[in-house]
Amino acid sequence: MAQDDTQTPLVAQTIDEKHESNKSSNFMVYLTTFVAVCGSFAFGSCAGYSSPTQASITQDLNLSLGEYSLFGSILTFGAMIGAITSGPIADFVGRKGALRLSSVFCLAGWLAIYFAEGLVVLDMGRLATGYAMGVFSYVVPVFIAEIAPKNLRGMLTAANQLMICAAVSFSFVIGTMIQWRILAVIGMVPCLVLVTGLFFVPESPRWLAKTGKHKEFHVALRKLRGKDADISEEADEIQDYIETLEKLPKTKLLDLFQRRYSRSVIIGVGLMVCQQFGGINGICFYTSSIFESAGFPGDLGTIIYASVQIVVTALNALFLDKAGRKPLLLVSATGLVFGCLTTALSFYLKAYEIGLSAVPTLAVTGILLYIVSFSAGMGAIPWVIMSEVFPINIKGAAGSLATLVNWFGAWAISFTFNFLLSWSSYGTFIIYTAINAGAIVFVMKMVPETKGRTLEQIQAAING
Repeated sequence: MAQDDTQTPLVAQTIDEKHESNKSSNFMVYLTTFVAVCGSFAFGSCAGYSSPTQASITQDLNLSLGEYSLFGSILTFGAMIGAITSGPIADFVGRKGALRLSSVFCLAGWLAIYFAEGLVVLDMGRLATGYAMGVFSYVVPVFIAEIAPKNLRGMLTAANQLMICAAVSFSFVIGTMIQWRILAVIGMVPCLVLVTGLFFVPESPRWLAKTGKHKEFHVALRKLRGKDADISEEADEIQDYIETLEKLPKTKLLDLFQRRYSRSVIIGVGLMVCQQFGGINGICFYTSSIFESAGFPGDLGTIIYASVQIVVTALNALFLDKAGRKPLLLVSATGLVFGCLTTALSFYLKAYEIGLSAVPTLAVTGILLYIVSFSAGMGAIPWVIMSEVFPINIKGAAGSLATLVNWFGAWAISFTFNFLLSWSSYGTFIIYTAINAGAIVFVMKMVPETKGRTLEQIQAAING
């Protein structure tokens, strides 16, 4: 099913790129990206909230371990609901409208958590923030991909993952210093910045063109590219592609499985499977206990983990448009294999009491190699490619499907991790090794290089 990545797209490739080299013309692109990734920071704040607040919330509200576990895990169920509805909402009310709606849910959730005096209101608030996370996880990368010029699209879309990592780490650190209700108030800040900022940035030109708002389309594209930029060729390419898609029947969910869309759906969904089932959420959620079971201080290990993750994710964003998506994915997946193997070896030695002095060093080396490798590619790039490969007429349904698969994988891995670890600590990481090895094969066979192409060129090449 794989196609030649070098085949000539059906859409013309001669867009005038002078406006892309004019740094001043990209100001609105950068501002719009900043506003959008406030949603990513809100996402990370929600994800990182439960870990540092467990002891204080449990004590203040007199919750059992099971009740607090429900509070923590219900976030993922909210995110799955958000994932299912995110595509249709973004198609119906626009990318900005979807971001506003998810911000409202996030703000309402944080307020419920702040005022909670019992489990019901606490869980309702957590469910609402989870719903917002599910919508943010789809809409933010899609919005950025649709407004960015092709030479900046990879870097700007990868900023989504960077802000999530930064927010999680921020919550981990600040949450140990302040009261849990105050941390909930701080969680509202990125949502307020997002809602305010949306008044000053344009809607996605591609969505405006798709919905027939041609005057608004040209105004938005002009605002994004700068008043002196020549947008005629880019505007014509977008509109020609939209007109081609409008000749096709209106798509339904089952249409995603038609042959003409099969490769883009397999790529988008397959990368989400590779990202999640390689073990990231089990390792991320239980980093401290992994280090402690290997004989290394858990708090120190978590701090090192968070610091390394932010640095490498930032470097990934800077090099994504230079190195390319596919090479970074292959390097990332290869590193994940060696990281899992090293960690498996440490637990194998511990289980059979062989070279026990080397166990902590191997465990730390394996986990850090894993997170460096994940942050170097598999963390951000699946979201970048997901935002690039779906034609705009199926982007809502296909994006919802890919995001739902991602959140289901997050729940499945985090739920099963402790059970697997109790069955066999080294066996758990051998399973993840096999999955990550499969990811290497998948990337080599199925994933095209999308660097330096417009969205229309990518989709025409894949689905042509």
